[in-house]
Amino acid sequence: MEKRRLGRTGFEVSTFSFGGIMLNNTPQEKADQVVAKAVESGINFFDVGPTYGNAQNILGPALRPFREKVFLSCKTEPGQTKKEVRADIEQSLSFLETDYFDLYQLHEVTDESALENALSPGGALEAIFEAKEEGLIKYIGFSAHSEWAALKLMNSFDFDTVMFPINWNYWYNYNQGKKVIAKAKETDKGIIAIKALAHRRWQADEAKNDYNTWYKPLFDNDELADLALRFTLSQEIATAVSPGDVRMLEKGLEIIDKYDRPAHLSAEELAKLKEYAEIDGGQLYPIPK
Repeated sequence: MEKRRLGRTGFEVSTFSFGGIMLNNTPQEKADQVVAKAVESGINFFDVGPTYGNAQNILGPALRPFREKVFLSCKTEPGQTKKEVRADIEQSLSFLETDYFDLYQLHEVTDESALENALSPGGALEAIFEAKEEGLIKYIGFSAHSEWAALKLMNSFDFDTVMFPINWNYWYNYNQGKKVIAKAKETDKGIIAIKALAHRRWQADEAKNDYNTWYKPLFDNDELADLALRFTLSQEIATAVSPGDVRMLEKGLEIIDKYDRPAHLSAEELAKLKEYAEIDGGQLYPIPK
């Protein structure tokens, strides 16, 4: 699998990466197989967090044989206190059976209050920075779902990475993503894309086919899934995180394996993707609570 430099970290990450939430409530033996297959396929970036059920507890043992070969990312909620974040860090290290995180992020910064709390004295960022000084964390990042939050965070602190939805629907219908990429590149921040294989929010009474994602993943339209993932990879990002379902991890790997240059879309393919966005985009954010 193609590798790309994750900004100033210098780490060469796989263009498609592992969304750890998919392991929530997965039997350990199956999780071990899923992780081993992902690593064998070339994936070397794994992302997880304490709000993903018991995914950390399951990913830790599964990832143990490969820990030194991969880039492990975890996160905490931005509205928590310094003490609460420190507890998150220590518990996550224990669950994931590791001595350090390659990357630790503020998770899902969606409102002004949480953002201000995270940046204030006694807030989340202070705990993360202290953990970095102790060698528990190598790099600091954040995830956000709207440009205003991502831009304000980058203007407030010199983060190493940015996690943001670089998604065909969100890009064309809501004009979200371009400014975040441009701003991140000014200071060589690594860009981690989420929702590359997302369609839109579930519609009322829509058959979910046992997918537990809060959004509808692109499981039922192979052409659109192909175009959507390749569109994300065509942007100036380092890696695209897989959706929270093993079946979508497999679909993403199948798409990437089909092409010598998966990030290249022809003018005709881009026109088709824009047509999908216009006709079948639908609302993606905000996340339903």
